Amino acid sequence: MTDLAGKVALVTGGARGIGEAYARALHAAGARVVLADVLVDEGAALAAELGDGAHFVELDVRDEAQWGSAVATTVAVFGAIDVLVNNAGVANAAPIEHFTLEKWDAVIGVNLTGVFLGCKAVVPTMKRQGGGSIINISSVEGMRGSPGLHGYTASKYGVRGLSASLAVELGPAGIRVNSVHPGFIETQMSARIDPDRLDIPLGRPGTPEDLAGTIVFLASDASSFTSGAEFVVDGGMIAGIPHR
Repeated sequence: MTDLAGKVALVTGGARGIGEAYARALHAAGARVVLADVLVDEGAALAAELGDGAHFVELDVRDEAQWGSAVATTVAVFGAIDVLVNNAGVANAAPIEHFTLEKWDAVIGVNLTGVFLGCKAVVPTMKRQGGGSIINISSVEGMRGSPGLHGYTASKYGVRGLSASLAVELGPAGIRVNSVHPGFIETQMSARIDPDRLDIPLGRPGTPEDLAGTIVFLASDASSFTSGAEFVVDGGMIAGIPHR
């Protein structure tokens, strides 16, 4: 039931890291995949490597006009858009008294406004098609606080709330909306964090590939009655109370 043959997926931040893993997994499961990113060279190279059924579009998720172009290109190239994975994200950190408005705007613009614009952009096409699946990537930081990560935490809580409200609104149109909440995943963005400082019951940090199965499930008909749900993929990290 996780065969994605015939489905078309658009993945933001798809050029590298977690987004690359999502794109590879969706493509391997049979979907035609559009990789959307500001990293033009890396995104184009990955699309060329994947070959048939893969295409790259340049997309700054903060730009509403670019979203319109990305959706139009997806439909023009592959004829539909069945799955949106809102994955693009950034992070920054500082104590609150040093957390500038510039830092705040930078992370909110990509992580929350970008998700809002993506959902808004794909809904008309999904409605015409009779349904679709929107997968919004939040974080375990969208379920608890973290010192210094004020913009990131606020944005990920926002993605969680936006996903819930959209699931309620769009359900009658056959559009499912779910959020995914990764824990500590080894990527370039998390390279400065020491995983040994984290209490991960499974005993290791996650990899981008650890998340891919959840994305394929939510993109597929196996999750046809799943909407408004929050999928935590964190090795058990937030299941327990930390002890010193």
